[in-house]
Formats: sequence, structure tokens, C-alpha cells
Amino acid sequence: MSQPSPPSVPELLPALEALEQVYATALERVRALVTEHGKLSSKLLEQHQLGAHGLAYLATEVEASRQLYAWVQRLQAGGADAAFERRLTGAYLGEAVRELVGGINLGPCESIALEDLGLSREDLAPLAAPPVRSLSERHASGAALCALARQAVDTGSFGLLGLGDETLEAIQTEFRRFTKAEVEPLAQDVHRRDVLIPLELLEKMAQLGVFGLTIPEQYGGQGLTKVAMCVVTEELSRGYIGAGSLGTRAEIAAELILGGGTEAQKARYLPKIASGELLTTAVFTEPNHGSDLAHLKTRAEQQPDGSWKVYGSKTWITHATRADVMTLLARTNPEEPGYAGLSMFLAEKQRGSEAAPESQGFPDPEISGTEIKVLGYRGMKEFEMSFEGFPMPAEALLGGKAGQGFKQLMVTFESARIQTAARGVGVAQAALEEGLRYAQERLQFGAPIFKFPRVQRKLGRMLARVMAARQLTYYAARTKDSERRCDLEAGMAKLLATKAAWEAADAGVQIHGGNGYAEEYVASRLLVDARVLSIFEGANEIQAHVIARRLLE
Repeated sequence: MSQPSPPSVPELLPALEALEQVYATALERVRALVTEHGKLSSKLLEQHQLGAHGLAYLATEVEASRQLYAWVQRLQAGGADAAFERRLTGAYLGEAVRELVGGINLGPCESIALEDLGLSREDLAPLAAPPVRSLSERHASGAALCALARQAVDTGSFGLLGLGDETLEAIQTEFRRFTKAEVEPLAQDVHRRDVLIPLELLEKMAQLGVFGLTIPEQYGGQGLTKVAMCVVTEELSRGYIGAGSLGTRAEIAAELILGGGTEAQKARYLPKIASGELLTTAVFTEPNHGSDLAHLKTRAEQQPDGSWKVYGSKTWITHATRADVMTLLARTNPEEPGYAGLSMFLAEKQRGSEAAPESQGFPDPEISGTEIKVLGYRGMKEFEMSFEGFPMPAEALLGGKAGQGFKQLMVTFESARIQTAARGVGVAQAALEEGLRYAQERLQFGAPIFKFPRVQRKLGRMLARVMAARQLTYYAARTKDSERRCDLEAGMAKLLATKAAWEAADAGVQIHGGNGYAEEYVASRLLVDARVLSIFEGANEIQAHVIARRLLE
């Protein structure tokens, strides 16, 4: 099977434009379905949820295509040949064109019919234009995807990242080396024994500045960009998702404090978070409400001296036993329904015992906790926590203002979702590398299984989708760094990267065959670790709804 010559950048453009035309038509049709008297109707949006969510996924694929196109443009403008990168982009665009004819793919076991978006076959005419069809046939064919995988093996490259910044490139190199030396050797053991990530690793990560990446230098952080955060998160997650996720709690806490805290709170907490002296955990979700924060029941009652006491239950609290500070969302005004009665607290607690986290994990007498056993994502552990009069001083109230909790939390959503997207990219990259390595080592019928086209095609497709997710994640981070609203871009990055992680991990297990189902192989860990990514930090159904509302408003 010969490899077609790489498409030129101008040859990629017709396919991108065709996708954009179909998306524009879909936007118009779905908007007509969900608006009433010129305004978006929540009732109609719910009624036509399939079409609206299909639109969100289509918009995400189109934006990823734009970012891949912009990526190869930048590479060539910088003097790179970018032949391999143009092939990757051609594969992604060509497959997007081909798949769209059959509907909107939401992932395993779920797709949306074009009719749900109000589209007819005639509306897909731009996809049938000769230059578009030619790109799809030449660069998204099975032979072309197989050739991509072979070229990755021959060159040892998965494609240039296109960071365009020496500092970012140095950070990527440093954390790739650190992950190889410090994270990968312990990842499988932590997962299989279901234990907490060793404190020694946390200390080494703290020395590298992981917990203060984006905290301003005046508060002891490194003052780096969200793009730098993505680079670090991806590299750590490539070694183990738990390592890549350790910075998430610090990122959320720092965003909360920077966005809504008093100067005293910033001075007290940010330097210690940045240094790793204080570990934080997010205490938002409740057993019966999940993403429905408006109906939270946990309450904080103010005492005569101005202090507070917390009562209620929370769930899915990550790294709870080790945490020194909880960012805790509670209802301070029971008379105020919905979001208005919620307040955010910086609640200090005692760190639990390392020796027996299940029984001694919560030394404070007013806190009890039960571990939630999970399939993957094990290195920090998950807990359900109950509060029975847990005391907090008056100055624990974030910003010193009650009733601002949900608004303060909203500030963190963008960064948290971008960071989750970067975790997804890291897991997807790990699955790609594991699959590629195993395919070359595993012998069947006298030869490595990499020789089989089905194996090569899986890997070639993974190459394109991982890079698309990466470039979309970088784009969301750059948008955040420019201080523009980016809930749309962050949601799209999270949607695509977590989908790519699951697809890559699943394909990786399939390449491993029976061994992929064995606990001793990394592929099995990557599968269960990838699965959680589309659930937390806002389930992907929530992401699709948020994206759809933004597009349709």
C-alpha cells in the first residue's frame, strides 16, 4: 500500500469550508426548531435535545478542523515542511466529511440522525464537491491511515506540537523526562494496589512548580499561561492520570481565590498552595444532585460570633483524606432558592493518616467519610463525606460575602475543563504509544501484528484524533490566556479530548487482544482511567448542552 503525497495547505481548505457550510445550515435549522418569538426556548431546547446536542458535536468537529488547519499553516509559516502534519490534517478532515454523511457520531453506541438537526441530503451537497471528495478518498482512506501509522513508526514522531515558544518547548521536554523517570515506574503499582500516590512524588512535583503553574509570581507561583498548564498536564497524564490530576484541585482553588478571595485570603493560601504545603480538594457535589448545583442541601449556619458550622453530605470528593483545605460550597440562606443562597468557603481540615485512610482518614470529629471504590482514577481516591457541625471561622467565607458561591465557582469552570481536556489528550497519547509499541512486539503467524491493516488503521486514526484534540485544547487555553470568555471553547475541548481518550484507550485494548483485558497490562488501566473523563468536570451531556445554548443564543 503506497502512501499518497501529502495534501498542500490549499488542498485542505475546500473540505474545511464544506464542513463549515453544512454546520452553518445545521445551526440555522436547529435554531428554527428551538426558538419562539425570536428567543431561545428552554422547553423547545429540551424537546429537541438530540438535534441541539448533535449540533454541539458537529460544531466541535468543525472547530477542531479549523484548529488543525491553522496549526499546519503556522508550521509552514515557521519554515517546517509539515508533510506528516498535513497528512494528519487531511485524514481528520476527510474522515469528518465521510462520517457526516451518516449522521453525527457522539461516541460508542450513540449517534444523531441528520434529520434531528433538520438537515436533508441536499444540505450535504458541499461535501460532494470534487476537491472535497478527492481529499477524503485519498487521505482518509484505509490505506492512507495505515500509511500514517507506518510513517509514525519509521520516523518515531507523532507530529510537531506547534507550540511556537521556546519556553513551552523546554517545559514539555522537562516534564516528558520527569514523567518517564518518576511517574511511569509507579503508575501501574498505584493502580493495581489501589493506593494513594506516594507523597514523595507529590513533593517532587511541588519542587517543579506543578501546583503553582498559573498562580502569579507575587503569590509564590510561576505565573505561567494556561497553555503551559496544558503542556504539563498532558505530559503527567500520559504517565498516569492521577499525576496529571493532582494539579486540578490546586488550579480550581487558586482560581477561586484569585477571582473571589480577599487580599488576606490570597496572601494566606496562594503561596502555600503553590509550594505544595497545602493540598486542596473540591467539595461541591451532593449524592442526589450531581451537576444540579442549584438544589444543593448542605448548609452552613452562621453562629453569633460570626463563625460558621456545616451540616450535610457531599460525594465524589477527590483526594479528600490528604487535603488540608476544602473549597466547600454550601447553602447559607435557606430562604433563597437556586443558586442565590449558595456560598463558597475555604475550610481548613486536618490531614488524615497515610497508614489507614479508610479508618483514620478524617481526624476532625465533625467529619466522617466513606471511600467510594472505583474502576480507575485510583491514586487520589474518592470519598463521600458527611459534616455534622464542622466549624469554620468567619474569615473562611470566600471574599467575605455570602450568596456569591455559584458566581465564584463559575469563574473556575473554563480552566477546569481546559485542564480536563489536557488530561484527556495525555491519556489518549499514552494509549496510542502503548498500542503502537505492543503492535510491533506482539508476534502472530510469524510476524508482528502491526503488519495487519486493521491494526495500522486503528493507530492511524488515533494519530489524527489525538492531534486534533490537542490543537483544540491549546486553542481553548490561548483563548483563556487572552482573557476572553471561553466557556464555548473549553467545553468543545473537553468534549473532543475526552472522546478521543476513550476511543484511543478502547482501540488500545483491542490491539492488545486478551492481554488488554489483563490487569498487569497498562492498556487495561488506560481504559478504566479514560472512562471517567467524559463524566467529571461536567458530564459530556452537560458540555453538549452548554455548547448548544451558546451556539443558539
